[in-house]
Amino acid sequence: MLTFTALGPFQAWADGAPLDLGGQRQRAVLARLLVAGGRAVPVNTLIDELWPGAPPAQALSTIQGYVSRLRRALEPDRAPREEARVLVSAPPGYALRAAVEQVDAWRFEALVKSEGDPGRVWAAMDTALGLWRGPALAEFGELSWAATEAGRLEELRLIAVERRAGAGLALGRATSLVADLEAHASAYPLREEAWRLLATALYGLGRQGDALAALRRARSVWRDELGLDLSAGLQRLEADMLAQRLESPAPEEQAPAEMSAAAPDTAPLRVVVADDQALVRAGVRAMLDAEPGVTMVGEATNGEEAIALVAETGPDVVLLDIQMPHLDGLAAARRILSENRPPKVIMMTTFGSDENLYAALRAGVSGFILKTSAPEQFLAAIRAASAGDALIDPTITTRLIAGFAGRVDPASPPALAGLADSQLDVLKLVARGLTNRQIGQTLALPEEEVAIMVKSLLEHLGLFDRAQLVMAAYESGFVTPGEKTSFSSL
Repeated sequence: MLTFTALGPFQAWADGAPLDLGGQRQRAVLARLLVAGGRAVPVNTLIDELWPGAPPAQALSTIQGYVSRLRRALEPDRAPREEARVLVSAPPGYALRAAVEQVDAWRFEALVKSEGDPGRVWAAMDTALGLWRGPALAEFGELSWAATEAGRLEELRLIAVERRAGAGLALGRATSLVADLEAHASAYPLREEAWRLLATALYGLGRQGDALAALRRARSVWRDELGLDLSAGLQRLEADMLAQRLESPAPEEQAPAEMSAAAPDTAPLRVVVADDQALVRAGVRAMLDAEPGVTMVGEATNGEEAIALVAETGPDVVLLDIQMPHLDGLAAARRILSENRPPKVIMMTTFGSDENLYAALRAGVSGFILKTSAPEQFLAAIRAASAGDALIDPTITTRLIAGFAGRVDPASPPALAGLADSQLDVLKLVARGLTNRQIGQTLALPEEEVAIMVKSLLEHLGLFDRAQLVMAAYESGFVTPGEKTSFSSL
């Protein structure tokens, strides 16, 4: 079966094997016909849009040559005089003939616009978002038609994210949605629906204070960026929350069996928990037992036990209390992280102002979390760390830096010289606590490219963990507590 992908690297496939589509401009011809959605594109339009302002003298014959070679690639078994069935002549130009199921962008749009009950909408949006492999049509970004279409598809993607979340709330899945909605509202703070969904999800979990705080954050951003108060809809939501007029949330509903069966079969994340308080360990164990895809492989009561348990079980992530008897969490973290191919370490703390926490970040842990945090925040931290991100609450981080940044470590990177502007932009966002996905959304970069850039930053500065980048950004003075960050590439 012939298929086309534009939600990420542009490519045509035959039975799952990539086809040779030729050079950049020849590929652009096929991409432009795909964007037309099956409608004919006149040859003159193709010429004007492929060579804006300066078409070559032989542009017409060049386009004809591109089409001929593309036809051979798409239909290698077609006889010489047989009519093309895929890239067809449609005077005064050409058109791409394909079914909706053959083109990921066409299928995506149909799914986003589909209707039904919350269960159907959830499944449709989940499938639609699963089609994305990176920014749409990115390799043709300098051409206006591609940039316009990419912007349209990105808006549809954001709508799909929000429709999925709305359906999830109707199905009683607020717990699993809060972390993603926090990221969505942070990445797109001017979207009213992002804040409405986040506040509604928090309220549905009984976290009225957090829900109202989210709306206050939205109000602050809108006043700073737009000079406007909240929309009438968000103001009504705020008033309803204060008056407790909102309906009780729907009961938690399990995902349909067919969706679970369709999910990829991945190995569970293996977690070790070390804390000297039995109550804390029991709470974390119950939380992990209830979460699919995460398993607790052992628990320890002090730093020495934690080190031995990590060596024995080889976990993916270690949740480590920073204050423990015999050997505290900071010393244990340093020893665990000094081993070859260590697991990710997340520090647990009762207070967000512990001086040892600052030292732990400098040592290379993958962030920290308050023991009073909600279960979804613990799970988000574990998944972020295992994926190579660091879940670092920016408000606590900046308070730590403000208190302890004067004590600069002589071994820390003395300067950020030699970094390109694009690397500096990524470093600023890392220092703000954003994940690779959020950074990619903010800078319009594929998540994979962000990961590569983060790795290059670590190598350039002689560091080994993302959290150390946060320390380097603050200690060098590149980012300061309370700074309103700007980006050179925006």
